[in-house]
Amino acid sequence: MNLKERIIELAKQFSAEYVGVRRVIHQHPELSFKEINTSILIRKELLKIGIADIVSVAETGLLATLHGREKGKTVLLRADMDALPIQEENQVDYASSIAGVMHACGHDVHMSSLLLTARILFQLRSEFTGTVKLLFQPGEELMPGGATLVMKEKAYQKLGTVPHLGQHVMPKLPAGKVGFRSGQFMASMDEIYLTVIGKGGHAAVPEECIDPILIASHIIVASQQLVSRMASPKMPSVLSFGRIIGDGANNIIPDRVTIEGTFRTYDENWRALAIEKLTKLAKAIADGMGGECYVNIPKGYPHLNNDVRLTNAMKNSAIAFLGGENVVDLDLWMAAEDFAYYSQMNPACFYLLGVGNKEKGITSGLHTATFNIDEVALETGGGLMAWLSIEALEQ
Repeated sequence: MNLKERIIELAKQFSAEYVGVRRVIHQHPELSFKEINTSILIRKELLKIGIADIVSVAETGLLATLHGREKGKTVLLRADMDALPIQEENQVDYASSIAGVMHACGHDVHMSSLLLTARILFQLRSEFTGTVKLLFQPGEELMPGGATLVMKEKAYQKLGTVPHLGQHVMPKLPAGKVGFRSGQFMASMDEIYLTVIGKGGHAAVPEECIDPILIASHIIVASQQLVSRMASPKMPSVLSFGRIIGDGANNIIPDRVTIEGTFRTYDENWRALAIEKLTKLAKAIADGMGGECYVNIPKGYPHLNNDVRLTNAMKNSAIAFLGGENVVDLDLWMAAEDFAYYSQMNPACFYLLGVGNKEKGITSGLHTATFNIDEVALETGGGLMAWLSIEALEQ
C-alpha cells in the first residue's frame, strides 16, 4: 500500500470519530474571540492524538507542531474557530444549543477536518520529512480578524515565510469535490458606517425639518456610481448596503439615519480611491441638502491572493488524490477572508471543500440559519489536507 492509499484508508477509518467531534463543536458554538471552550476541546483532541507541542496564540487560538521523521521544510495548515450571531433553524440532534449563535459558515467543519488531518499525519509521521504547523485561529468573522493577532505572536513570527494551506466549505460544490483558483481569489472588504444628521419634526411640516431619510436615500442611490461609473468594468467591485435605521414614525421625521454596508474589490489603489470618493460624495450630498454625514470606514481585510506556483501544484496533487473529475476550477469569489493577511506575506493556497448534496436537501448557503453539510465531506477534507501538506513539504 503506497502513501496515498494509506492516507485514504486512514481518513476512512477515522472520519466517523471526527464527524462526532464536529457535531459537538456545532452544538456548542462560540462567537469571535470568545472561543474558550472550543479551544479547550481542540487542545484535548490534539493531546488525545499524541500532539503535545501546543502554544496559545491570539488568546483563544492554538498553534500545534507535528514533526516528521527528521527536520526539513515547514508548512502551516489553518482552520478558523468562531461562529456567527445567527439563530439556527435546522431540526437535527446536534443543532446549536446556544440561542442566537450558530456555526453557519462551516468553521466547525474546518476544525474537525484539521483534527482528522492531524490524526492521519501523526500516524504517518515516520513517512515524511519536515514540520507541520496546525493553526486553530479565532475571530475570522470579526474585524480586525484573528489572523492579524496571530501574525503578531512570537510563535508565529519564528516560522518566517512558509507555505500556508487553508480550506473553506462550499455548499454549491457537491461533497467529494474541491475547487482551486490561483492568483486573485477572494475580495478585500471594508465595512461602511454612515450617520446622516438632519433636523427632525412633524411629517406635516417638512419645510421646518431637514429630512435625514431623504438625504440617506440620495446617498445610497448616488453611491452606486462608484461601481457603475467610476470603477473600471475590468475590476470587480461590489458596494452593498444591508442596514438602514431611521427611527422616526409614519408621522415623524427623525433627527438622524444610520446606514451600514460593505465595499469589496481586488485592487488596493482602486479600493483606497473608492473609499475617498464615497466619503466625499456622502458628505457633499448631505451638505447640499442642509444636513451632515459622518463617515466611518475602518480598513478591513485585503484581497486573498493564492500563490500561482503553490496553488497549481496543490491542484495537481488534489487531482492525483481525488481524481480529475472531483477537482474543479473556481471563479473569483467576492466574499472576504482574513486568511488573506497570510496570503499577502506567504505563499498561500486557499481552496474550497464541497459539502453540498441536493439529493439530501443540503443546499442552504453560507451565513444562513439552515446551513448544513453532507458530513461525508469530512473524510475528503481531512484526507486531502494530509496529502497536500506532505506534498507541500516535498515541493
